[in-house]
Amino acid sequence: MRRGRLLIAAIVAAISLISYYSMRQQNPYTGEVQHISMDVDQEIALGLQMAPQMAQEMGGEDSDPEVRRLVEQVGSRVVDQGGAERTAYQFQFHALADPQTVNAFALPGGQIFITRGLLGHLENEAQLAGVLAHEVGHVVARHSAAQISKSQLAQGLVGAAGIAGSDDYSSGQHTAQVAAVVAQMMQLRYGRHDETQADTMGVRMMAAAGYDPRAMIDVMRILESASGGSGQPEFMSTHPDPGNRRQVIAAAIQREFPNGIPASLGLGATFTSEENSAEVPEAAER
Repeated sequence: MRRGRLLIAAIVAAISLISYYSMRQQNPYTGEVQHISMDVDQEIALGLQMAPQMAQEMGGEDSDPEVRRLVEQVGSRVVDQGGAERTAYQFQFHALADPQTVNAFALPGGQIFITRGLLGHLENEAQLAGVLAHEVGHVVARHSAAQISKSQLAQGLVGAAGIAGSDDYSSGQHTAQVAAVVAQMMQLRYGRHDETQADTMGVRMMAAAGYDPRAMIDVMRILESASGGSGQPEFMSTHPDPGNRRQVIAAAIQREFPNGIPASLGLGATFTSEENSAEVPEAAER
C-alpha cells in the first residue's frame, strides 16, 4: 500500500508540474515568457468580479468625490502617457475609505486601489503617481495571473506530499505542512522579484507621464515611517524592505536618466494634510 501511495503521489506531482510548465505565454508588454493559464479577457473578468468585495473589505469607495477624481485623474495620466494604454487591460482606479490601512494594490485585469490611510501620508501628486504606476506595472507584467498559476502548482505538490505521507496521519500531516511552507517560500521569493520589476516599470511610467520619479523614493520613506521602523524580516515578506527598494528605485532612475532628471519633470500639485490625520489631503490649486 505504501508503494501504491507513493506512485499516486508521484503521478499527482508529475501532472501538476507538467500542467504548470506547459502553460507558456509571451507577455507583449515585457517580452517575458510566463507560465499563465488564463488569457487577458479572463484576467479582466476576474478583476471585475473581485473588485466589489475587495472595496467592501476596506470601507468601500471613498465618499469624497474630489478624492476619487484625483486618483482617477492621476491614474489615467499614468496609463495614457506611460505606455500601458497599448495593452488590452481596462484600468479603473479606486480610492477606498479605510483610514487605518496604509496600502495600495492591483487586481488582475486593471482594477487598482489605494486606501485613504496611504493617501493621508502622501505629500504631492508625483508620489501618488508613483504608487499608481507601481500597481499598473503589476497589471501589465501579469504578476497576479502568474501568481495564481504558481499557487495552483503549489497546491498540487502539497496534495502529492500529503498522499505520500498518509500511511501515518500525523506524519503525513507534518509532511504536507513542510511542503506547504516550502511552496510558500517559493511564492514569496517570486513576489519579491515582482515588486522590484513593478518599481522599475513604475519609474519609467511616471516619468513618461511627466512626474519626477524621485518622488517614488519618498514614497518608500513614507512607508518606512508609517511602519514605525518595525515589521517582519524581509525574507518573510512579499514586499521587500522599503530601504532596499529605495536602492532599486534609485538604480532604475540612474539607468533611465544617466544625465540627470529633466527639468520638465515635476511633483505636480502639493497636498495639505496633518501628520497621522485620517483626512485625505486636498490637492492645492495649480
